[in-house]
Amino acid sequence: MAWFPQDALNDGVRKREVFAWAMYDFANSGYTTVVLTAVFNAYFVSVVAGNAPWGTFAWTASLAASCAVVMLTMPTLGAYADLHAAKKRLLAVTTTGCVLSTLALGLVGRGDVGWAVVAVIVSNTCYAWGESLTASFLPELARADALGRVSGWGWSFGYFGGMLSLGLSLAYVLWAQARGQTATEFVPVTLVITAAVYGLASLVTFAWLRERALPQTLPPGSSGLAASLRRLAATWRHARDYRDFVWLLACTACYQAGIAVVIALAAVYAEQVLGFQQTDTMALVFLVNVASALGAFGFGYLQDRVGHKSALGWTLVGWLVMTALAVAATSAPVFWVAALIAGLCMGSSQSAGRALAGVFAPPRHLAEFYGLWTFAVRLAAIIGPVTYGVVSWLTAGNHRLAFLSTALFFGAGLALLRPVDVARGRAAAQGTALQR
Repeated sequence: MAWFPQDALNDGVRKREVFAWAMYDFANSGYTTVVLTAVFNAYFVSVVAGNAPWGTFAWTASLAASCAVVMLTMPTLGAYADLHAAKKRLLAVTTTGCVLSTLALGLVGRGDVGWAVVAVIVSNTCYAWGESLTASFLPELARADALGRVSGWGWSFGYFGGMLSLGLSLAYVLWAQARGQTATEFVPVTLVITAAVYGLASLVTFAWLRERALPQTLPPGSSGLAASLRRLAATWRHARDYRDFVWLLACTACYQAGIAVVIALAAVYAEQVLGFQQTDTMALVFLVNVASALGAFGFGYLQDRVGHKSALGWTLVGWLVMTALAVAATSAPVFWVAALIAGLCMGSSQSAGRALAGVFAPPRHLAEFYGLWTFAVRLAAIIGPVTYGVVSWLTAGNHRLAFLSTALFFGAGLALLRPVDVARGRAAAQGTALQR
């Protein structure tokens, strides 16, 4: 097929294996869509926390705690995966953890704040571990000049998984509401649906995706953890040799902070500022997923044509336009336009960032470098939502001002992208500083 050419893949990689890899994006997207974006976040604030003034802050703090765990563990976990050729095995463990803890969220009812916080921290931590591990397969599958479009294939396909989970959930919610059920009755079922789609879809990944890496030689008497930490320390010592990757991490930490706000709090903003009902919010997120799929797929091809840096830069400009529209919106139609732009930018910017990280990652350190990329993404997921929560709290619930603060993150990301030299970063990745 012209849109999915074999020559975009490395030698020995079959299309069904790329499909299996993309199926993991399909599987885990339901978690972010239903739990973090459309359903459980608003349910946490309005029902679990009872619309308490600290409700939004408690939600963002829970996400921040999970991100802190990921930041402290993922780079070392990535180094371990590289040393032991264990990306696929670790992915199976993290997937199981996220599916089970998502099911645990279904047991949360009114006032169960402690249980909800624990389940959110565990599920989001496992989700982030899995996201990083699956991303590290990308350079093994795609040729260097096709990283953008192959990343876009996976990311765009992933949004259809989010739409499947959300669509099934929305259908159930409408059915339940027609029978007079309340949120405490139908929201738990949406979490069961999400966990089931995640678990079942990921089985394709584990059936067909290959672990191509081979275990690397450890020093005599060295434990796996000690060797992983030493390897990570060596990477940090050579950081100046990979300054474009470092600039990318700084850029990522900024623009992903803004994206994290949209993912975690767009539903809260729509309900609190514009009076959206839960079914309205779910329909809105469904539209965002459609736009995100189109953005990720189309921009993947554009990225390989115009360059990784230019493509990512244009998406950040789009995010600034979206923020201005969302803050200015006083009616639902304007906010829907902002949401459409957010969807186009979300898929393209996240896919572009993943591909560019693959350009800068040395071949024998893929999981490790993607672990560092995940460090930046999770740092952003702390800074962005917590900033929103703090601004909202300090301004007595002024969600417009809180949302406006995200423009600073997108502007900073655009500024930090300027020093990135893709050719220099690619050359450094193919060097020998980390191969010793």
